[in-house]
Amino acid sequence: MTTAPGPVPSVAELPEPVRTRIVALSAEVLPQVPELPATLRRIAAFAPARRARAGGTAITAALEAEPDAEEGLRERLAVQLRSSRPRYAADRLPSGADPAEAAAFAWLVRPVGWTEQLDEALRGLQTRTRVADQDVTRLQRRVDQLEQELREARERRRTDLEAARQENLLLRRRLGEARAGGREALAGVEETLAVAEAARTEAEATVAGQARELRQLRARVAQLEAEAGDERRAARSEREEATLRSRLLLDTIIDAASGLRRELALPQASGTPGESVEATYAEAPPGPAGRSRTVASLGELEGYLAMPRARLVIDGYNVTKQAWPASALDAQRIRLMQALAPLVARTGAETTVVFDAAAVPGAAARHLAGAPRGVRVVFSPAGVIADDVIRELVAAEPPGRVVLVVSDDQAVARDIALSGGRPVPTPVLLQALR
Repeated sequence: MTTAPGPVPSVAELPEPVRTRIVALSAEVLPQVPELPATLRRIAAFAPARRARAGGTAITAALEAEPDAEEGLRERLAVQLRSSRPRYAADRLPSGADPAEAAAFAWLVRPVGWTEQLDEALRGLQTRTRVADQDVTRLQRRVDQLEQELREARERRRTDLEAARQENLLLRRRLGEARAGGREALAGVEETLAVAEAARTEAEATVAGQARELRQLRARVAQLEAEAGDERRAARSEREEATLRSRLLLDTIIDAASGLRRELALPQASGTPGESVEATYAEAPPGPAGRSRTVASLGELEGYLAMPRARLVIDGYNVTKQAWPASALDAQRIRLMQALAPLVARTGAETTVVFDAAAVPGAAARHLAGAPRGVRVVFSPAGVIADDVIRELVAAEPPGRVVLVVSDDQAVARDIALSGGRPVPTPVLLQALR
């Protein structure tokens, strides 16, 4: 590689586009250059775009420090550029190359005749700059012309706006006069209407008073009739409930005794009545220590459900929100019914599912179609929670019947245990449903 004689222009003497291109090319191959100055070693680790942006000043200063030194920084940069860019391996860039790139190539690589290439590229850059300046001048004249036209248009708009404002003032004045006349006419009409309205109000008040008195009398009659009907229905319901509870208790005792006799294969009764009297005077053995009535395992639940006339009451949403929390409420109800069908069919337990409709307003909250055979569905009425309905159902059962209540509510479990029922945690029922 040869160097043309004569003074070598420094980086600072080159036009700004050429200096920018020299810094970009140097930053591109900086990590591959051996023996970098200390100021450039840290910059070489940056990303290419950041090397050119953050290390431009340092790269320029390093090139200024040794512009013509053989084996200097510029020479090492040129070697890396020729090896990394095939087009830089030639002594001249292709025709039509950007003048700034051609000047940067000539200054950095310095092939044969590089000074002529540099001068030629700088002249091309000056020509392009001159053309750009001419375009800027032409565009500036166009901008001045448009600004003048804009000022004239604004002046015309200001004149038109003033004329419109004057016309608007005239119209507003005429409108005010018309409104004043209208207000006078309206005042007379309103006075007449006020007299008529007062008469109508007085008549309506009289009619309303009479209608209110009539409604009160009708309501009192309806109340008395309803109270009499409620008393008759309550008495009939009490008689029916007492009969039903007695019959159910009797059937339960008979079924339990028959099942126990079959299971234990008991023979006919033996002994005398005196033996039973003597047994009452014998010392009774101490009873077992009290234990929780809670059904704690799947085996216990299956055992109780297999007993004669077992009763199963389920807090619906308490179970569904643990089993299928991501489903909608109507989908939860349907899935619970589908899961209960095999269990009820297998055990024959009388099953009631109570859903809390008080917390979920709307007709859809109280709708459920297709309940399986042997399963009754109850929705709590307005203002009543499902827990209270469950307590009422358990309290209605006769003493001695096996009543299982599925709920995780501790207050409900405590009340159920006091009423003779057996609380069942929700996870135990879910095991049976699976």
